[in-house]
Amino acid sequence: MSEETEESTDGIETETAETGGSTDVADATDAVDATDAADVTDAADSSDDADSSLPLPEPVVDEAERLTRLARETAGDEAATYREARADTLDGHGYTARVRDEDETLVLYPDAWLDGDTVRMERVDDTDRAVEVPLSAATGEGTWTDIEAHNADIVDRVADAYGKPHAANARAFADFMGNHYLMRMDAATADHCREFLEEYFPRNAWASAAQQDAVDTSLEYVFAVAEADYPLAESAE
Repeated sequence: MSEETEESTDGIETETAETGGSTDVADATDAVDATDAADVTDAADSSDDADSSLPLPEPVVDEAERLTRLARETAGDEAATYREARADTLDGHGYTARVRDEDETLVLYPDAWLDGDTVRMERVDDTDRAVEVPLSAATGEGTWTDIEAHNADIVDRVADAYGKPHAANARAFADFMGNHYLMRMDAATADHCREFLEEYFPRNAWASAAQQDAVDTSLEYVFAVAEADYPLAESAE
């Protein structure tokens, strides 16, 4: 289900300083280089003050994507609630979200580029500050809600069988697989597991010492409760 019209970039215009003419932001954002979530800074700044000169931290991008997917899969007041929560999340970092409908892409760009609802191109000082997140499902594993429900069930089973540190790590792995790849945890490949352990987890999990010590075993438990083969065990043979 697509979001309501205020969610789309169709109503947002861009304006050049030289001509005063306007173009649809869907055209303008095509020229904006997408910032891969894996290249975003390590974690959200603990300060409450927004600094719009910094790129968005990856956990903020993940949360904006999660709320956008929920808004797209609901309607009315419920969808509006998710969009408001997303706006609140981004407001603390000086960013605004729009969905570019023609290629189903979430576009996040700095408030400093805006004059009301118009993107002023003379204010676009660094296109790398924009973030684009594809929203279309290419995995064939269902909607984000379907995948999240499946992954949450695995997290619950890890919690019941192995306790809090492993459950927290499983939750981080669920966020990584669901938000970045739109995939079920137990469908992860060896490359997915290595990327999580080596890149995502150290930068984004805000893990306790107990979680850090347990994370390798936690992934084994994820696959154990899902009754699936652990890819890294196979790759080590």
